[in-house]
Amino acid sequence: MAIQKKNAFSRRLPDLVTEELVTVLSQKKSFEFKQLFEIVHENLRQRNAASGGEEMLRLRAYEKLQNLVARGVVKKSGKIYKGDSSALAAMTAANTAQAAAVAAAKS
Repeated sequence: MAIQKKNAFSRRLPDLVTEELVTVLSQKKSFEFKQLFEIVHENLRQRNAASGGEEMLRLRAYEKLQNLVARGVVKKSGKIYKGDSSALAAMTAANTAQAAAVAAAKS
């Protein structure tokens, strides 16, 4: 008999790296990854949320960015990334609603 595995992280909210990427990409500008990472890294340092070393953070940011591209909320042309404002806003609203639901369930 097979044991069914539950996804323990299915209700996990986006982390701070994804949140900062969405904030920066919500602007109506295009970015190369290096420029985008510098902005995100500086924002995370200001929030005291840049932990684990810069190279590890760079890898995590790149992975999160590729996930946003795969979801279709960020457009990639060559090495340039541009956020889709309406899709990013919808994603942010959905994440906010999910966070509120999780907070309500805990109380």
